[in-house]
Amino acid sequence: MVEETSSESTKKRNGKSEAWEWLKALGVAVVLALFIRTFLFAPFLVDGSSMMPTLENGERLIVNKLIYYIQDPKPGDIVVFHATREKDYIKRVIATEGQTVEVRNDQLYIDGKPVDESYLKQYKEEARAAGYVLTEDFGPEKVPPGHIFVMGDNRRNSTDSRVIGPVPVKSVVGRSELIIWPLDKIRLN
Repeated sequence: MVEETSSESTKKRNGKSEAWEWLKALGVAVVLALFIRTFLFAPFLVDGSSMMPTLENGERLIVNKLIYYIQDPKPGDIVVFHATREKDYIKRVIATEGQTVEVRNDQLYIDGKPVDESYLKQYKEEARAAGYVLTEDFGPEKVPPGHIFVMGDNRRNSTDSRVIGPVPVKSVVGRSELIIWPLDKIRLN
């Protein structure tokens, strides 16, 4: 029978102690990652062309989930929301509760005042040159309490509040903050 020396015993204890420390660190990392993804930030994949030219199909975003615990969505925010139980949409907030939305002659009006949509200028010009409008006339429509009115930037190809109606604020997941993929298009939103 061979007896274990005290240095061999110490090495075994140190090995077990080091393994335990690694397991604890890994556990903390997993819990922290789950907390961040659940309550703070989440990745999102753009699926479709409804937000072109601002966002393109296949781009990956980071969505800030915390922001709307602090403040309400506001016009211009690009938000992700639960459109159905299985599907999330990404659209631009056009109006908030109590505001009236209308489009006449390809011009957006909020509460009767024209809104500058500089992000659509080039596309409105192209549409006009081709003999059509980018955004068909609709409204006026008043946004009910607890809701927002959203539209895709690709107005001719977007299932948005003009089709699905105003979106409940409680269904908003968060605000798009950062495009992270593809690498050559990394930018803040």
